[in-house]
Amino acid sequence: MKENETIVEMITRFTDIVNGLEALGKTYKEFEKVMKILRSLPSKWHTKVTAIQEAKDLTKLPMEELIGSLMTYEINLAKKLQEGEDKKRRRA
Repeated sequence: MKENETIVEMITRFTDIVNGLEALGKTYKEFEKVMKILRSLPSKWHTKVTAIQEAKDLTKLPMEELIGSLMTYEINLAKKLQEGEDKKRRRA
């Protein structure tokens, strides 16, 4: 995942790459795609990645469910960041 890239942008880029490879004859199982997505996330996502790995059977986790979970986490991260900035402004 690139710095300042959203989950939607990353997934779109990932899907484009996978589709291009599949057009050339390389296929990936759902599990392989899930693992590639999880490995590509930056360190600030480590907590969420660990939670997903421990709570879910990754061999049966659909991409749609993974993406939904990551999007929700991204929204929560943004809210926490905004709340922290708001508190700093009020103190100043």
